[in-house]
Amino acid sequence: MLNVLIVDDEPLALDVLETYIAQMPELNLVKRCSNALEANDALKSHAIDLMFLDIQMPQLTGIDFVKTLSDPPMIVFTTAYPNYAIQGFDLNALDYLLKPISLERFMKAVNKAVEQAELANADYSQSGAPAVNDGLDFFFVKADKKLVKVNFEDIIYIEGLKDYVIIRLLQGRVITLQTMKNLEERLPKNLFRRIHRSFIVAMDKVLAIEGNMVEVQEKDKPKLLPIGKNYRDDLLRLIEQKRL
Repeated sequence: MLNVLIVDDEPLALDVLETYIAQMPELNLVKRCSNALEANDALKSHAIDLMFLDIQMPQLTGIDFVKTLSDPPMIVFTTAYPNYAIQGFDLNALDYLLKPISLERFMKAVNKAVEQAELANADYSQSGAPAVNDGLDFFFVKADKKLVKVNFEDIIYIEGLKDYVIIRLLQGRVITLQTMKNLEERLPKNLFRRIHRSFIVAMDKVLAIEGNMVEVQEKDKPKLLPIGKNYRDDLLRLIEQKRL
């Protein structure tokens, strides 16, 4: 069962979503919110798996709200304006529902969320993923219909891309269907740091930090990765500890 948050400044829109959710046994409505500030408090107080989020809201739009979240749940944007679709998917939104929302279209978005959650959980449970204190220097991920071994020392950085995670290695890459949060929890923090909503970097592969960019060596040329504002302080504290 997925814990759900619905956010919309229109009471009627909230009522429609609440009615739909009540018909879906795989969903548990945790709270309904009328603006981004209420939603932000709800995310801090509850474990939310899926958020139906209106885009056009007063004070802070749904798109701007998602940009403030360091670890957002699965997002389904809802709006009466189709021109926001590209911006929504740029933020790795799971889906985009155009108002008025039909039950059929709502169910399609829910099925997509359930499938993604099941795949992420299956990958985590079946892979024999070690806890950080297991002392292992590798883990397994599901890719290309098999379990692939990934050594920590081979990882340069990890990139989140919509529903997938790309693990960039010294030799090649591995693409797996799961969340960045899931993968981050499997990595030892003394070796890896999340520097952006979409990037985790292996600290021993960092060549330099300049401004809001991290430079790593990828194959035969350097690669620049962005540092998100919500991750910058943590990264700089770690760098300061290692500084001579």
